[in-house]
Amino acid sequence: MSPSKPTSSQAAALAIAVGAALVLAQGPAQAQPADKEKCFGVALKGKNDCAAGPGTTCAGTSTRDYQGNAWKLVAKGTCEKTESKTSSTGQGQLKEFKEEKA
Repeated sequence: MSPSKPTSSQAAALAIAVGAALVLAQGPAQAQPADKEKCFGVALKGKNDCAAGPGTTCAGTSTRDYQGNAWKLVAKGTCEKTESKTSSTGQGQLKEFKEEKA
């Protein structure tokens, strides 16, 4: 018995399924509000919005207060005025940083 050739409707359904899978694999785009900025080193343990380093999944996964690779969204222009006990400047940073002892 030879394999049957897919019909045009089966081929179209397969194309739609593959396209949907590719979109889902990319995940939803996380739009950052224009009046907010990512501030590293200011989130308390488990209160970060995202980016918390290897072995974490994202929001709420920081393992310690003021983690240098975890960020919180703050009002634009306030990050570098917000306290961070592990930052070299003592303030939040706009980029991930290696923490100093608190």
